[in-house]
Amino acid sequence: MAINNLGSLYDSQGKLKEAEEMFQRAYTGFEKALGLDHPSTLSTVNNLGYLYYGQGKLKEAEEMYQRALAGFEKALGPDYTSTLDTINNFGLLYFDQGKLKKAEEIYQRALAGKENTLGPDHTSTLNTINNLGNLYREQGKLKKAEEVYWRVYAGYEKAL
Repeated sequence: MAINNLGSLYDSQGKLKEAEEMFQRAYTGFEKALGLDHPSTLSTVNNLGYLYYGQGKLKEAEEMYQRALAGFEKALGPDYTSTLDTINNFGLLYFDQGKLKKAEEIYQRALAGKENTLGPDHTSTLNTINNLGNLYREQGKLKKAEEVYWRVYAGYEKAL
């Protein structure tokens, strides 16, 4: 667990090589000790995907997200927070690839699950709603984007 956390720390510091090394070590350790389908192993796979995404390695990120999502859905179910966070990560990936229709579908899926599981005003739910606002802005749906951003603003005011 600590090695995975070091990977996250290094990632946040921009030490990408060190982050990848830590995530790879954590993955190997979790895989040996807990198996491929254990949530800790899958979280490390998702973290690797997010690291690759941040580096612009979108193909590698997509592969990691696919592995993590399939495993989370099998191990934890479709509405578990780790599953929903990975779905949201797919939305970010598709957005950056210019696959806006697919990104919207994915964000809507993540949003429905988060509203059901966490509630409409949870910060994770609000982050996904904000991602939808960014998508609508990119699509030129400015009125819709504004409505979404106001919803996020109101939600954060309530949460904080």
